[in-house]
Amino acid sequence: MSFFRILFIIIFILAGPSTALADETQKTTEEIVNLAKEINKQIEEEEDVPLNDPFVGNEGTSSSNSNIPEEEKQEQFSLYNYKLTGLISGQDHSYISLVDASGDNTILTLGQNLGKIKLIDLRLTEAIFQKEDKSYLIIDFNNIVRQADEY
Repeated sequence: MSFFRILFIIIFILAGPSTALADETQKTTEEIVNLAKEINKQIEEEEDVPLNDPFVGNEGTSSSNSNIPEEEKQEQFSLYNYKLTGLISGQDHSYISLVDASGDNTILTLGQNLGKIKLIDLRLTEAIFQKEDKSYLIIDFNNIVRQADEY
């Protein structure tokens, strides 16, 4: 009889803390799940943040060049509709990243066309495109697009 008592006491001692530990773990898991649900609700309720700075006005999305030709303004792939956001130049390959007013990113490598213009060269702070009439358009990180006969 004492053997069964000792066995019962040992089982009770061993099972007791694990049961209490399981209850605490279950409570902790439920608390984490509830916290995650609250965070998801808050995220869904938050407003969408605009891509452009609302305090800048139209200057944030338009080119700083005021003498843009009318046909360039209406052309979808006009360089005036893009901002230069990145430039990577390497020994074998060179890339630029352009972003339009809607926030869509376009990545070009040397020799690729953007509409009717072709990316032909990169400098440290600017990208050079060649137009069909063999003149050049140069865009820099200040969003200034200038036309040139030579580069």
